[in-house]
Amino acid sequence: MDFEVQDQATTEISNYELERNKPMPSFNHGTIQANLIMELAEFRNKFRITSETSLNLDQWPSVPDISMFPKSEMDLWNDEIAVKEPPLCVIEILSPTQSLNDLTSKANGYFQHGVQSCWIVLPSMANIYVYSSPDDYAIFRATETLVDNKLDISFSLSEVFK
Repeated sequence: MDFEVQDQATTEISNYELERNKPMPSFNHGTIQANLIMELAEFRNKFRITSETSLNLDQWPSVPDISMFPKSEMDLWNDEIAVKEPPLCVIEILSPTQSLNDLTSKANGYFQHGVQSCWIVLPSMANIYVYSSPDDYAIFRATETLVDNKLDISFSLSEVFK
């Protein structure tokens, strides 16, 4: 009987997942997300880099793990709950309870709504897929330098998967 109760509890969707329409991030997911943000800090003069920003692109809601917008000043007096302008780039990190198909479908949605570049991070493979369109991508391994020609940036992935 206790086993059935525990099993039901593990299949319930948390408030986090309901609000964001995405799985709860794991330890590795959070670590890789933080490491990516630290590596992307090198480009903060060129881009506004955000974490877990709610997007509402033509009534299509999403919350990418990381978004990169054109550089702009923050308006501390007028915050946006859901950003309506598409970011230049979104980064999605595969969670243990998520399928790769979920993320590739999401990437297609981002491109349909004006995003120029979409990265899909596969933690267990230590790979990042950099999509420049729904059908065109490059794969970068943990020992390589990631290059995103759409954003005109590159950086070493040596610290991202550590």
